Amino acid sequence: MSETLRPDLQTIADFVTEGSRVLDIGCGEGELLAWLKDHKKVDGRGVEISQERVHSAITRGIPVIQGDVDTDLPDYPTGAYDFVILSMTLQAMKDPKSVLVELARIGKQAIVSVPNFGHWKNRLYLAIFGKMPVTATLAYEWYDTPNIHFCTIADFVILCERMGIVIEKRVVVDANGLRSKFSGRGWWANLFGQQGVFLLRAR
Repeated sequence: MSETLRPDLQTIADFVTEGSRVLDIGCGEGELLAWLKDHKKVDGRGVEISQERVHSAITRGIPVIQGDVDTDLPDYPTGAYDFVILSMTLQAMKDPKSVLVELARIGKQAIVSVPNFGHWKNRLYLAIFGKMPVTATLAYEWYDTPNIHFCTIADFVILCERMGIVIEKRVVVDANGLRSKFSGRGWWANLFGQQGVFLLRAR
């Protein structure tokens, strides 16, 4: 049984209710799903683009299929899951708006986490060095990063408002993946949060 989770994944797990149906998109090796299965008795499924990671997840007893988030989400029926999870992946999608629409359609609620490019360390790095920052959260050079749509926490909130997606809960986490004391405080959250974790639903 998996006893501990990475702190940022624990924040996501805290949003999930006992015994719910869960789809984890971009689930990696199934760490989060394994914990949810053990501790919250969820009926969980995963989607992952890497065949190697799919194999690792299946080996640990987690039902995962290989799939491409950018193209495969329309194949899922409406309201098929209680929660659809997309962790630290939206910024790598070709069309983030379409992905958000599909998440809100497939799940009664969606849990989305995004890295915050507006964190003060990123701003300072740009101001001092004039180059794109490389950090623990944004760990690639600009020319080889899978992240193609950088955004801030404020950008994500504005996008949800424009799309009519309701933010039911939000938590900002720090560099260690722990809940920040600035969670939900607007400008301060956007300045000091390393990640934003959002519980969403369609209006």
